[in-house]
Amino acid sequence: MWKLKRFLGQFKKHLILGPLFKWIEAVLELLVPLVMAKIIDDGVAAGDSGYVLWMGGLLVLIAAVSLGCALVCQYYASIASQGTGTILRREMFAKVGTLSHAELDVFGPHSLITRITNDVNQLQLAVAMLIRLVVRAPFLAIGAVVMAFTIDVQLSLIFVIAFPLIVLVLYLVMSRSVPFFQVMQKKLDRISLLTRENLEGARVIRAFSKQASEQRRFAEASDDVADTAVRVGRLSALLNPLTMLIMNAAIIAILWFGGFQVDTGRLTQGEIVALVNYMNQILLALTVVANLVVIFTKASASAARVNQVLEMKPSVREEQTAPVSLEESAPFLSFENVSFTYPGSAEPALSGISFALNRGETLGIIGGTGSGKSTLANLIPRFYDATSGHIRIGGRDVRSFPFAQLRQLVSVVPQKAAVISGTIAQNLRWRDEDASDGDLWAALKTAQAADFVEKLPYRLESRVEQGGKNFSGGQKQRLTIARALVHSPALLILDDSSSALDFATDAALRRALKQETAGMTVVLISQRASAVRSADRILVLDNGEPAGLGTHEELLRTCPVYREICLSQLTAEEVSK
Repeated sequence: MWKLKRFLGQFKKHLILGPLFKWIEAVLELLVPLVMAKIIDDGVAAGDSGYVLWMGGLLVLIAAVSLGCALVCQYYASIASQGTGTILRREMFAKVGTLSHAELDVFGPHSLITRITNDVNQLQLAVAMLIRLVVRAPFLAIGAVVMAFTIDVQLSLIFVIAFPLIVLVLYLVMSRSVPFFQVMQKKLDRISLLTRENLEGARVIRAFSKQASEQRRFAEASDDVADTAVRVGRLSALLNPLTMLIMNAAIIAILWFGGFQVDTGRLTQGEIVALVNYMNQILLALTVVANLVVIFTKASASAARVNQVLEMKPSVREEQTAPVSLEESAPFLSFENVSFTYPGSAEPALSGISFALNRGETLGIIGGTGSGKSTLANLIPRFYDATSGHIRIGGRDVRSFPFAQLRQLVSVVPQKAAVISGTIAQNLRWRDEDASDGDLWAALKTAQAADFVEKLPYRLESRVEQGGKNFSGGQKQRLTIARALVHSPALLILDDSSSALDFATDAALRRALKQETAGMTVVLISQRASAVRSADRILVLDNGEPAGLGTHEELLRTCPVYREICLSQLTAEEVSK
C-alpha cells in the first residue's frame, strides 16, 4: 500500500486536519467519564441539582463539540477517499490504454474490471478509515488506560491485565481470518469472469439450452466464495463473545475490589463508574482496531493487485515522439524474415514471413484457421512486436514511428466488429473528429452501408446501443469498415472483416474498395478464395509459415495449399477463370 501514497499527495491538508479533529473528539470522549464521576459524587450524592444541571450542560457542550469535530473529519475523509479513488481509477484506465495486447492477455478483461472497481473501492474505504479511525481508536484505548491510572493505580492493574488479553484474542482471531480475505479477492475474479461470459454469451447459452449448467457453474463459484466467507464468519464470531467475556470479568473485578475501596473511603462511587466506562471504551476502541485490521488487510491485497497494473511495463514501447518521414522509393509495406511467438508459448505463431508491397497495391492473405493471419495483421500497427525480423512502412521500421503517426497511417478493421455506444456519426469520426457529413457518407457508400443508414429514422444521428446490439453482424462490420475509411488511411488492413456479409455484398464491397481507394495500400485477410483472388499478390499461410506468395494464377500452379483451398470453395471452372 505504501507504493500508492503518491495518490494522496494533493490531500495533505485533509490527511492532517481530519485526524486532528478526530483526536479532539477522542480527548473529549475521555473526559466524559470524569464529568460523570463529578455529577455522581458532587451533585447526586450532595443533592445539588444546580451542579447536576451545570455539569449536564457541560456534557451537552462536549457532545456538540464532538459532533462538530466528527462531521468535519468525515467531510475531509470523504473528499480525500473519493478523490483518491477517482485519481486512481483514471490512472489505471489510462495505464490499461498504454498496455499492448500481450499484457491485456495476461490480466484478462474480467480481472481488470474487478481491479478498477472493487479493488479501488476497497482502497477508498482504507483511506477513509485512515483519516477517521487510525488515530482515534488506538489513542482512545491507550488514553482510557492512562485515565484509569489517574483515578486509582491499584484498580488500574485490572486494566493492565485485561488490555493485553483482549489484544491477544484479537490477534489470534484476526491472524487466522485475514488470509481468507486475500483468497476471497481471487475468488471474486472468478465470479466476475463467469458473469462476463454469461452476459456476453447469453444468445449462445440459450441457443444450446445451457442455462442450467451455467447456473450450476455460477452457483459453484458463488458457493465457494460463500464457504470462505462462512469460515471467516465462524472465526470472527468468536471475537465478540471472548472480548465481552474478558471485559465483563474486568468490570466485575472493578466492582468487586472497587466496592471495598468505596467502603474504606479511598474511592468514590463516581470514580468506580468512571473506571467501568473506561473499560467499555477500551473494548470498543480495540474492536474498532480489529475491524481496521480487516479493512487494511483487504486493502493491502487490493493494493497489490492495483500495483500489478500500474507497474506493468508495456512490451510494446514508443521509442520516439518525433514524426518519421517516409522514403518514397522504398516499398510501402515490407516484412523481412519476421517471426513472432506469443508470450508463454513454446511454438512460434509466425515464422519466416517476408514480402514487399508497393503503394496502392493489395495483398491478399489466406490460410486455414489458426495459420497466423490475424497475428500478422496485429504486428503492423504494433499491437504486438515481432520476436525477430523487421516490419517496415515506407522504408522505416515500425518501431521508429510514434504511435500516433503509425496508427494514423494504418487503419485496422478487426475480425470482431467493435462499435461504441453513441451515434453512428460519433463512431465514424473516431479517426477524424473534424470529418464532414459528406466524408462520412462517402465512407458509408464505399463500405456498402449507406443504404441501411439512409433508412434509419435519424440517419447519421441514429443511436448505436452498447456493443451495437441494435444492428446485425453484417451491418456492424460495414460500419467498422466505413469508420476505417474516413480520412483515407495510407494502409488499410481488413482482417476477415466481411465474414458476416453475403457474397453479393462482399463482391460489391471489394469492387467499391478497388475503385474508391486508388493509391491506398490494402492488406486483405480472408478465408474466402473469391475475396483475395483479384489481389495484386496473395500470401498463403500454413501453420504460421509462408506456403506461397504470388498472383492467383501463379499460386494455382506452384502452391498445393492454395489450390486445395480454392478447390474446396469453388468449382474447377470458377478457379480457372
